Amino acid sequence: MILERSMHDQFLSNTYLVADAPGGTAVMIDAGGPVEPLLDRIQADELTLSHVLLTHHHFDHVAELARVRERHADAEVLAHPIEEVEGRTGTIEPGERILAGGLEIEALHTPGHTAGMLSFVVDGTDVFTGDTLFKGSVGGVRAPGHTTYDDLRQSIMERLMKLDPAVTIRPGHTDPSTVGAEWEGNAFIRVWRGVEPEGNERCIALGEPATLVLWGDDYDGGHKAWIRWPDGRDDIVPGSQVEPA
Repeated sequence: MILERSMHDQFLSNTYLVADAPGGTAVMIDAGGPVEPLLDRIQADELTLSHVLLTHHHFDHVAELARVRERHADAEVLAHPIEEVEGRTGTIEPGERILAGGLEIEALHTPGHTAGMLSFVVDGTDVFTGDTLFKGSVGGVRAPGHTTYDDLRQSIMERLMKLDPAVTIRPGHTDPSTVGAEWEGNAFIRVWRGVEPEGNERCIALGEPATLVLWGDDYDGGHKAWIRWPDGRDDIVPGSQVEPA
């Protein structure tokens, strides 16, 4: 399998090229850019781009989709039916499998960060998790089109963490990891597993009183905060929006 990643300097968002073999078939996962290095690789390896698979609709994951379509007008552009993306040519349903040359790709529904977020499992060895799960962190549930903390937790614990520990996680931002490494080392997952306790420090989150359950790392060197509102609802918010009470 050929796998190449391009990361946007500002967004830190990843676009991936996955192919079965030189001269074979390729798919692109997300299109936030910069896509030119990946388009050059397609040309150099004489690949046929059959699909662009979108994890979700946010700008930093689709910003350069039009440029890809200019070069590869025949490629199918697929996303979850409720993720509205200009340039989408069709949809892919949760649980659906597609064949792209020698690649077999399964779409997993992993809502939370957005309602129609999809993760893509390629050949059972790699999972492309969009903005659901990062190395050492998790997605937030305050972005446009988000659902709930409960959805995000279930997506991670009941879907992604059920994959083989050796599966490589290819997140929507920055560096890769593995299912096993995140099971053992991701602070959010460790609390969800019950191997670390919840915190109970008072804080101000988004300008409102809350309880800080966990102060965790984020992919950009900042922090994510798991907070609990007075009515018992949990939330994942940017660390920059949380301060001591």
